[in-house]
Amino acid sequence: MQRLAGFAASVRAKGLPADLRDDAARRVLDVLGNSLAATSERPAAAVGALVREWGGSGRATAIGTGDRLPEPSAALVNGTLAHSLDFDDTHLPSVLHPSASVVPAALAVAEARGASGAALLDAIGVGVEITVRLGMAGYDEELGNSVFFERGLHATAICGALGAAVACAMLSDVDEEGIADTLGIASSMGSGLLEANRTGGTVKRVHCGWAAHAAVTAAGMARHGITGPPTVLEGRFGLLQAFCGEQTDVDAIVNGLGERWELPGIFFKPYPCNHFTHAGIDAARRLREQVDVSDIESLELGAPTAVLRTIGEPREDKIHPRSGYHAAFSGPYTVAAGLLGGGGLGVFHDDFTDEAAASPQRLALAAKVHCVPDDRCDEIFPHQFPAVLRARLSDGRTLEERVDANRGGAENPLSAAELALKFRLNATRVVTEDVAERITELTYGLAGLTDLGELTGLLHG
Repeated sequence: MQRLAGFAASVRAKGLPADLRDDAARRVLDVLGNSLAATSERPAAAVGALVREWGGSGRATAIGTGDRLPEPSAALVNGTLAHSLDFDDTHLPSVLHPSASVVPAALAVAEARGASGAALLDAIGVGVEITVRLGMAGYDEELGNSVFFERGLHATAICGALGAAVACAMLSDVDEEGIADTLGIASSMGSGLLEANRTGGTVKRVHCGWAAHAAVTAAGMARHGITGPPTVLEGRFGLLQAFCGEQTDVDAIVNGLGERWELPGIFFKPYPCNHFTHAGIDAARRLREQVDVSDIESLELGAPTAVLRTIGEPREDKIHPRSGYHAAFSGPYTVAAGLLGGGGLGVFHDDFTDEAAASPQRLALAAKVHCVPDDRCDEIFPHQFPAVLRARLSDGRTLEERVDANRGGAENPLSAAELALKFRLNATRVVTEDVAERITELTYGLAGLTDLGELTGLLHG
């Protein structure tokens, strides 16, 4: 814990290199776009109603409403928005979404405390780095998967609370010891279960909001004198032992810390759905260029064994998703969307409305999809989320499309133009083109901003 606190304090004093600040700015823009696009979602409305019941005036902006809230409340709202559409970035092989907790928490504290844009970017860069390194401590190479994930734990929310807390501490009036205490306090706050991925429920959309809320709270507690245990990560009753048991790699947290950065390699999502489904969508989009969908008799989606519990089981739930959000975690439905859809970067929000998820044409096509484990995909996962899609046609032919490296990562990146398009299409669901362009300018110029007021003022929706 002391190593992480020292790392954070050092970056706060020296600042991130320019290229890492630029990458952090791209994460901010991605989160802001995803959040603006989610303002009409039911979980956002529910959380917004809750914090208004709590009351209290504050210095932090709730995206989409312009409400000025206490920092923990704003972080809760904005973190919920950031993760609501499952469009947030993904780190591999830890299999977690770091920015959706870190950015909302850091933004709330930075706005409230009058921090500069450069300080915000530095805190976000460190918070994201710590989040994914904690996730990597729970990655078991022999198992070929995250131990958090295998146990049904949402590492995004658990590790995100800690990384976001460090970011908040960097932006608060605490020294290196206070940063360590913040980390120790937040370790008692992170939580989240993955069952909603399989069988529904909207609570998972709140996970990053709650992690951001916990992060702001932990930093505030440390600032007022609450302390944390110095061995909270590696100790006998510490976080890693509690969540992952003996299958932990503590060295993954600190090896090359400050020298080798995970931040630039984190995947951006082109599609607003569970990342395990993306390679199947890529394959479906390739197939649609070769066949008439009406000629397809059956489809076989091969994927890593570990992900089938999320995107393929229970089969009846996956071929008959109960909502648009549930459809975003269905391999069969997302293949159908890839074959029939076409908005945004190939599949977009209109493919995940409740109406789209109930479409007879889409459901009929989804019912033709059978999800199976694939050996090659198992070899690659979780360093990529691969898939293979085989279509048997009415004329007896079988076509196959294999995707080993899905879009959005270093091996198959989204271009700057594609990232800009993603933000614009997200943001202009609720703001004008001119406002979206100005948000983009301000976000990419954060390193030179001394006042965040204009940027946060444009996030009202």
